Amino acid sequence: MNKPLFNEFDAVSAKQWKQKIQFDLKGTDYNDALIWNTNHDISVKPFYHSEDFKTPPTIPNTKATEWKICETIFVADTQKSNLKAIDVLNRGAESIKFVLPSEDIPISDLLQNIDTGTTTIHFELEFISTDFINNLLEVSANSENFHIENDIIGNLAKTGNWYKNLKDDFAKFNTNVNKTDSFTVDISLYENAGANIIQQLAYGLAHANEYLNNLNSVTKKINVNFKMTIGSNYFFEIAKLRAARLLWGVLAKDYNINTNCQIFAIPTKRNKTIYDYNTNMLRTTTECMSAVLGGANTICNLSHDVVYQKSNEFGDRMARNQLLILKNESYFNKVYNPADGTYYIEHLTNQFADKALILFKNIEANGGFLSQLKEGTIQRKIKESAHKEQQQFENQEEILVGTNKYVNPNDKMDENLELYPFVKHKKRKTLIEPIIPKRLAETLEQKRLNNES
Repeated sequence: MNKPLFNEFDAVSAKQWKQKIQFDLKGTDYNDALIWNTNHDISVKPFYHSEDFKTPPTIPNTKATEWKICETIFVADTQKSNLKAIDVLNRGAESIKFVLPSEDIPISDLLQNIDTGTTTIHFELEFISTDFINNLLEVSANSENFHIENDIIGNLAKTGNWYKNLKDDFAKFNTNVNKTDSFTVDISLYENAGANIIQQLAYGLAHANEYLNNLNSVTKKINVNFKMTIGSNYFFEIAKLRAARLLWGVLAKDYNINTNCQIFAIPTKRNKTIYDYNTNMLRTTTECMSAVLGGANTICNLSHDVVYQKSNEFGDRMARNQLLILKNESYFNKVYNPADGTYYIEHLTNQFADKALILFKNIEANGGFLSQLKEGTIQRKIKESAHKEQQQFENQEEILVGTNKYVNPNDKMDENLELYPFVKHKKRKTLIEPIIPKRLAETLEQKRLNNES
């Protein structure tokens, strides 16, 4: 069969498709019936055509065949964390993320019997320290698989304070970046607090730009890591990751630095629930699928009970197995870049990138990201977006099955809570208003819990 298929059929233009749809609507207005507007001020059409694109976006380094399964381990006990890491690596994990609350943790003990030559290790530091980085680099002298996550602006946004002060934090940050040739930008905070996709992308880009503006020197080999959360709007989240790479490529080109970036993806907590908690598995499955197709380098799943229970073997195993099924049984690692040429996703990618770039330029024209954080502009905009989404949830325009629709009245959770699943209020002095993550279902869940007693 050397002849191309379907040559006997005439090409169908976008205009012809629209006329056919309009005929089938039998008088109903095409725009009113089939075009819907999103919270991102994007009009979504019922179909897309090659005529919608002059040139498709070129997304740098999207390799859906190379994503790694990661497991996050909070290091409270060095020996237990080491044994857990070895265990999960033997059971399918390909990468480990250690969350380190203190610089007193002995790294050599933490990494004992772990093959750091073949295993990628992420270190998320909840502190800023040049001495610790020096010790870590000594251990990793023969390994290129260490990724050190230190985000001082992310810490400021999350806590409202610097680790020490602006001058000291940036001095240590500069030293660490010069040694590691990398830095991390945590975008996940903005999404978990209610920012829409345009805001997430623009704030992440402006966040990164603050670092580039304040670094003593920026070399071409610098590596930038974006930590991003993934929501349940399947195609939108695929496009979001692609747009993030596109935007970073534009910014990096202006600085004449590495246009490639690393994306560490994790499902959002914003749509997770304590009631009918097994639906969280469905949510995280599609979210991880979006992460793969969007081109994430590393994916770390959340357990279905992460909101209300401590880390446990069953929850961790189920979360890891979801990724193993996607990779080994659903073959989500076989196509190099499956989203290429998908008109709908390409359109969303362009729209997200264009609108985020406009917002980014506005932030820069008004003093930059740090300035707008200090003024409270970023916080206010995220609150406005979160409030709009919350209203949609309460009006059942945004559905969380088992929580605000198809509710099981016999579902009781009061005795199952090991963790406090709601926003904690603790009065403390801060330099700026912190950005507070909050789940959509919190208020409704609190009412149901009160009615159980």
